[in-house]
Amino acid sequence: MDVLQEADLLRKVPIFGGLDPARLKLLAFTSRAVKFAPGENIVRINEPSDSAYVIIDGEAEILDEAKDGEIILDQIGRNDIIGEQGVLLNAPRSATVRAKTAVRALRISSDVFLSLLTDNPDCALHVMRELSTRVKEANARFLAVVRKG
Repeated sequence: MDVLQEADLLRKVPIFGGLDPARLKLLAFTSRAVKFAPGENIVRINEPSDSAYVIIDGEAEILDEAKDGEIILDQIGRNDIIGEQGVLLNAPRSATVRAKTAVRALRISSDVFLSLLTDNPDCALHVMRELSTRVKEANARFLAVVRKG
């Protein structure tokens, strides 16, 4: 896959949708294509957050540790991004993400990701909105469980 194809894929990721073609090409050029086999960890809980990943193809599961083993928190697939929270917070990974099927992804280093946000306020706004939506949805799920209990 060449830089132009990768830039076209990144355009379909909601938080990168507003980027101009030149920035998309630069992002694609500075990203690294990676592959994961089914069952392979993409990231592991408590590891340093040194990058974000955009899923190009395949499906993965977001897992957390529980007393009885791992629990599946969510499933992700094409055009989803993972790891951006840890990069923004400069904090360890908050969950493990494991390939459910064969996964192709673009790895975006934390330096590149942070530069993209500081140099492009529209992209930073998209990221803030995406993260806020996730927090709102997680709160709603939590409240639904609490109200049932």
